[in-house]
Amino acid sequence: MNILIFGATGMIGQGVLRECLVDPDVVSVQTVGRSPIDTQNPKLREIVHTDPLDYTAIEANLRGFDACFFCLGVSSAGMSEPDYERVTYEFTMAAAQTLVRLNAAMTFVYVSGAGTDSSEAGRSMWARVKGKTENALLRLPFKAAYMFRPAGIQPMHGERSKTAAYRAAYIVTKPLLPLLRRFFPDYIVTTEELGRAMIRVARTGSPKKILESSDIRDLGR
Repeated sequence: MNILIFGATGMIGQGVLRECLVDPDVVSVQTVGRSPIDTQNPKLREIVHTDPLDYTAIEANLRGFDACFFCLGVSSAGMSEPDYERVTYEFTMAAAQTLVRLNAAMTFVYVSGAGTDSSEAGRSMWARVKGKTENALLRLPFKAAYMFRPAGIQPMHGERSKTAAYRAAYIVTKPLLPLLRRFFPDYIVTTEELGRAMIRVARTGSPKKILESSDIRDLGR
């Protein structure tokens, strides 16, 4: 498979990229992001692209992919709804609408979050925006589209969040995560499981279009 990854510099994206690079079924990986990544591998090609709303300049490099793993996202903390919607909805849809036009047989996997509001009418701002994004993606004519909704995520190979508050939280909770995972296995997935689950749905599909943490864990084993 030829895989395209958006958001490979974030914690989730770092883990997903690693699993793609070690999987023998993945022939090539291309990342697209606004900043360079710190990884070198014969399978890997990197594109630094600074305009997440317009991919016209790099369209020639976005063809021929079997799957896209869209790991780009930000915390809603301190953001207004229009600003959060711009990053979460508009950035995602700009990429997805370009890719579905260029790769009709592509599988698109979007990293959403536990508690996302599919009705788009709930009280939680971030959940409404995530729900709007999921619904719009599921309407696009991809070969298949899957919404991943992880709750807690345990980094396994030194992956680090770009958000300072999240980094601090992970430092504090790191010793507890294995214990929490033991007692709450349906809520915490590892970055390994997340990446492997994405590769599996790209390879063989899934009966569910929206996958919660327990589904991701089962697919990623």
